[in-house]
Amino acid sequence: MYGRYKVIDEKTWERAMHCKVFRNSIEPSFCVTFEADITNFRRVVKEKKLSFTMAMVYAVCKCANEIEEFRYRFLDGKVVLFDRIDTAFTYLNKDTGLFKVVNVPMKDSMEDYCRLALKTADEQKEYFTGPLGNDVFQCSPMPWVTYTHISHTISGNKDNATPLFDWGKYYEKNGRTVIPVSVQVHHSFVDGLHVGKYAEKLQKYFDEF
Repeated sequence: MYGRYKVIDEKTWERAMHCKVFRNSIEPSFCVTFEADITNFRRVVKEKKLSFTMAMVYAVCKCANEIEEFRYRFLDGKVVLFDRIDTAFTYLNKDTGLFKVVNVPMKDSMEDYCRLALKTADEQKEYFTGPLGNDVFQCSPMPWVTYTHISHTISGNKDNATPLFDWGKYYEKNGRTVIPVSVQVHHSFVDGLHVGKYAEKLQKYFDEF
């Protein structure tokens, strides 16, 4: 069951030709890694006694939801635009060292989201509850490595346009706390311009949180 969306009329859609060109590419996705300053964000998250990981999931997905291009998907062969995208993230089972994929709907406040996300992740026994829907952003934190680049496994499904978000181990740089953030997107819908807008929006959120 998907959230609310509208079907795009590709005959009048200004991006139709760009979408078609990249949809037919052998690898239609591209990935960008950038550095974000989380000095203020980390401090406030700690003061609020929130899970840093869940707070990051909320932040990256909230900002992505605010950019239309990140909410386009292919659905039953058509191009659709979702009203809202929910979240899916990996969560480590410390007993086995294996991760599970957890689905959590977006909430209006970070506090509400973090509480629900932790509860859902802790209570879920299965590693995978089924194929992920179109209406999620996928997040996969990797807090063990401060990386400068990351790549992802590719399913081979060219119409899988779900953005993937990753972040690595944060570190101190010139007296500030910085973190590598990566986003993989489908070029049929998202260009470098939109990734740039996303990076700017996310940094502003971190600064003003």
